Amino acid sequence: MCLDITLPRRLLSLAALLGALAACTPATPTAGIAERRVTDLPGDTVAMNRFTAARPSAPGRGNAAIAADFIDLSFVMESGRPIPQMTRFEGPISVAVNGTPPPTLIPDLDALIGRLRREAGIDIARIRASDSPASITIETLPRARMQRVVPQAACFVVPRVSSWAEFRRARGSRDLDWTTLTTRDRVAVFIPSDVAPQEIRDCLHEEVAQALGPLNDLYRLPDSVFNDDNFHAVLTGFDMLILRTYYDPGLANGMTREDVAARLPDILARLNPGGGGGAGVSARATSRAWIDAIQSALGPSTSEADRIRAAERAVTIARNAGWQDTRLGFSFFALGRLTLSRDADRSVQAFQTAASIFERVAPGGIQSAHVDMQLAAFSLSAGRADEALRLTSRALPAATHAQNAALLATLQMIRAEALDDVGRAAEARAVRLDSLGWGRYGFGSNAAVGARLSEVAALSP
Repeated sequence: MCLDITLPRRLLSLAALLGALAACTPATPTAGIAERRVTDLPGDTVAMNRFTAARPSAPGRGNAAIAADFIDLSFVMESGRPIPQMTRFEGPISVAVNGTPPPTLIPDLDALIGRLRREAGIDIARIRASDSPASITIETLPRARMQRVVPQAACFVVPRVSSWAEFRRARGSRDLDWTTLTTRDRVAVFIPSDVAPQEIRDCLHEEVAQALGPLNDLYRLPDSVFNDDNFHAVLTGFDMLILRTYYDPGLANGMTREDVAARLPDILARLNPGGGGGAGVSARATSRAWIDAIQSALGPSTSEADRIRAAERAVTIARNAGWQDTRLGFSFFALGRLTLSRDADRSVQAFQTAASIFERVAPGGIQSAHVDMQLAAFSLSAGRADEALRLTSRALPAATHAQNAALLATLQMIRAEALDDVGRAAEARAVRLDSLGWGRYGFGSNAAVGARLSEVAALSP
C-alpha cells in the first residue's frame, strides 16, 4: 500500500469467516473431537509445506484493454490523485533487508527476485544491507508497533527513505509524497515480523511490485495483485507483463500520461504478441461511491448492521452501473460473508450468485475457490458431505495454482471432515495431515493451525 491514501481494509481472515459460519450451526460437543485430532497428529513436528516455482497464466485480455489498465495503474494514486509523470528506477536495482527477518522472508524474497528477473526482465538483485544503500530496503517490525504509526496497514511502501527511523522523521513531509518524484532512487518496504509466513510473502509481492512500478490498485482487474479485493496474493502473468512494460526501453522517467499512452500499443505488441485478440476495451472506471461502500462493508469501525447495509449498497451500485465483472461478484461475496451469522439462507444465495459471476469472468479461478470454500463449509455443517467433497475437489487446483496456503489448508481440513463423515477415515487422516503442512505456512504457529482445525471440526454435525 502507498501512504498517499486512506488505507483500504483487507478481507477478513478465513478464521473469521469460519467462526461466523460455525456460529450458525447447532451447538454440538465437538471440542474434544477437535482436540483429539490435533493431538493425535504430529502437529509439533510436521514440516512446513512450501510451493514450487510459480506457473502464472498469460493475461486473457487484449492489448488495448491492458494499455488502459497500465495507464490507470501508473498515473493515478489509490486516493484518486493524479500522478503527473512516470517514475521508475534507472539502472540495476538492488534490494536489501534490514535487521533480522523472519526465517521464511529471505527464501521468499529470493524467489520473487528470480521471477522479476525471468518474467519481467528487470535487472534486480539482493545485496547485503551493509554493502551500500539499496534501491529498495525491506524492514520488518512487530505489527503493533507498525500500526501505532499507520493504523490498519497490513504492510506499506514509501519513497525517499531506507529505514523505519527515517520514515518516522519524514512523516508529514512532502518527501513521502509519490507525486513529487521525478525518478526513484530509494524506497522502503515495511512488513510485520510477527505474522504468518504467507502474509509476509504476500506483502513482499504487493509492496515490492509497487516499489518498482504502478502505485494504484484497480478493483476491476480479475487477474492481478494490483487489486484491493486481495484474492490474488502472488504476482500474476498480467502483473509481470505490466512490470515488464514499465521497464521497457521505450518508456522513461518524466513521461506524461499522453506520452506513455502513445508508446504503449507498439510496446505491448512486441511484449505480448498474443494480445491482439481478446477483449479490446477495459472495464469502466470504478466509482468512488462503490469503493466507499466496499471499504465500509469490510472495515472494523462500524456495526455489523451498518456493514451489511454497506455491502447492499455496493451490490446496488454495481448493478446500476451495469458491471458484470469481478466487482459485482465481490459485492455479493462481501454480502455473503457479512450475513453468515444472521441469515444463512441469504448468505448462501449471495455466495452462489458470486460464484456464477466469478465462474463466468474467471473460470476455475481463485475467486471461485474462495466461494467454493464457503459453500463447502455450509454443506459440511448441513450434513451434505458429498457436496463438500465435490466443492473442495473443484477448488483445490485454483488454491494451489494461486499459491494460497491458508485457503488450501482450510479446503483440505473441510475435505478431511467430509471424508470422515462418509466413512473414508484413512483418506481423511492423510488429507488432514497434509493440511497441517500447508497450515504452518498459511497460518503460522502450531497453535494457529490447531485452532483452525478445531474451527473446521466444529462445522461437522
